[in-house]
Amino acid sequence: MPVYTAPTKDSQFILHDVLKVSDAATPGYADLERDFTAAILEEAGKISSEVLHPLNVVGDQEGCRLENGVVYTPTGFKAAFEQVKEGGWTGLDMPEQYGGQNMPYVLGTAVGEMFSSANQAFVMYQGLTHGAAAAILAHGTDEQKDTYLPKMVSCEWTGTMNLTEPHCGTDLGLMRTKAEPQDDGSYKVSGQKIFISAGDHDMSDNVIHLVLAKIPGGPDGIKGVSLFIVPKFALNEDGTPGARNGVSVGNIEKKMGIHGNSTCVMNYDEATGYLLGDAHKGMRAMFTMMNEARLGVGMQGVSQAEAAYQNAVEYAKDRLQGRDVTGVKNPDGPADPLIVHPDIRRSLMDQKSFVEGGRAFLLWGSTMIDQAHRDSNKDADGLISLLTPVIKGFLSDEGYDMTVKAQQVFGGHGYIEEHGMSQYTRDARIAQIYEGANGVQALDLVGRKLAVDGGKHLMGFFELVKSFCKDNAELSEDYAKGFLEPLKAASKDLQAASMYFMQNGMKNPNNALSGSYDFMHMFGHVCLGLMWAKMGKAAIEALDAGASDAAFYETKIATGRYYMARRLPATKLHLARIETGADTVMALDAASF
Repeated sequence: MPVYTAPTKDSQFILHDVLKVSDAATPGYADLERDFTAAILEEAGKISSEVLHPLNVVGDQEGCRLENGVVYTPTGFKAAFEQVKEGGWTGLDMPEQYGGQNMPYVLGTAVGEMFSSANQAFVMYQGLTHGAAAAILAHGTDEQKDTYLPKMVSCEWTGTMNLTEPHCGTDLGLMRTKAEPQDDGSYKVSGQKIFISAGDHDMSDNVIHLVLAKIPGGPDGIKGVSLFIVPKFALNEDGTPGARNGVSVGNIEKKMGIHGNSTCVMNYDEATGYLLGDAHKGMRAMFTMMNEARLGVGMQGVSQAEAAYQNAVEYAKDRLQGRDVTGVKNPDGPADPLIVHPDIRRSLMDQKSFVEGGRAFLLWGSTMIDQAHRDSNKDADGLISLLTPVIKGFLSDEGYDMTVKAQQVFGGHGYIEEHGMSQYTRDARIAQIYEGANGVQALDLVGRKLAVDGGKHLMGFFELVKSFCKDNAELSEDYAKGFLEPLKAASKDLQAASMYFMQNGMKNPNNALSGSYDFMHMFGHVCLGLMWAKMGKAAIEALDAGASDAAFYETKIATGRYYMARRLPATKLHLARIETGADTVMALDAASF
């Protein structure tokens, strides 16, 4: 049976030693004192390990079922959902006006990672509701907010987003779902949507679907798409759920992973819907939800890697296999534990350095969201917009790879279901696909985000790295060599790739697009390098101040050194690939494949 312990100490280290949240000027951050965040994270960790984690394997083995038009979640999910709702966790960072606790987004991210590590399929029900509520909060009328948000913040009603159709995924301009205007201002929505996570279930009184559809007579393609609120049950005059709307579940998808989440085919047959935001501006409203979801998906990559890593460490310490080549370490046993072997250490260090660096990246990104939303900081908004495809694409790619590495530590036992390692790999795999497949994230990064505001935000990132290195050059010679020099070298690789795109992308766009995936990963490595440089500095300062838990900080420094020495140099490989251009990528005609 897999184990999971919430990384509360590491989250506290990042929040307070690295990001120094309680000292930040962002409104609401002064309340994030160390004792306060510790209490919240400890309680979230308890729920994660005691309530959600035991249901992870149950959800995987049972899945959801559709019977007579009703979707049933796995055993124990409904009771656990009630417990999460009663604790107020679903509205942790939502406005008090609608029943939330108005905590900063960064704290919600730290809690969300724990919940997702414990049970990714389960936490998606509330996670998608949060995203749908955020879209209504940003684009809804006052009446729509008052009608839907109090129930969605509490998760008495849950939410979804409906984009994909059988014939169109990324190219949403091809969608066929229609919304016919009615005399009363509502619309009749008809069409079919697929891959709808948490599309229907038995854990809430209503499901509020956000559905992309086209109003007849509107512009062609993506410019003609609008967004609609389509509740599962129409609302009575008093706001309670009434008659069933014209929306039904056609099927529950049979998937590789996240079996505990009901991924549905949704059929809309003249279902009553209400326009959210402006007509023909649906993508603008939907992207409020999509961008939040993409950060959440990057978090899923880290969360599954964390859970898998914890189990790999336990197994490596317990499993006896072979002898240490430098001398016997377990003379009373028939063999030494796996963890003595360098190749196992390499794998575990890859996992540990990614998870801890990725966690810092997520929390740093979350502070930018708070700055943008709570303080109207345009620079922070521009930078997190640039980094969103990196967070989603890089962290989900690497997170999946780390679950494979963790599974590999178990050898053949990792392939056997009783050890539970395959679930982490299977669950992590979807993160590379949904909310915009990672190839699309890379294209978005290079094709759109780099040039926003004349490249201001990319230049701002480079200046941020440069300033950090300059300001901390005198910390110590050892720190400069182990952390700053590798970071500067990696940042120069990223700048060289950007320059290559500028010089070669205009005359042949394929030169840029064929290198976009490498660029996304290169950017991700530089971001984790920056995080490790920040964490290394914080750990050194804690040790210099006489921290009581010296082993924690020494371990942090050693892990950071590993990333800088063994993982960060990947930027050179990515640069070499980028600079080969598009010729070899595009050499074959379609018939030759």
